[in-house]
Amino acid sequence: MGIVKISDELHEEVRKNSSVMERSINSQAEFWLKIGRLAEQNPTLTYEEILKREMQTQNVAMVKLVNE
Repeated sequence: MGIVKISDELHEEVRKNSSVMERSINSQAEFWLKIGRLAEQNPTLTYEEILKREMQTQNVAMVKLVNE
């Protein structure tokens, strides 16, 4: 495990988002790093397509919400 230095501003954004997503600060940062890496490796995919692929890889069922 290593240490990644980030700006105070980015750390604050990670902290706020981790609270909303109910993740630890480290888990939120790791999620962003993973999604960013996948986005760079697959520049034609949307964020939603990346998430869908990752969920399929982990055999997670997708649930679609319908507006009433």
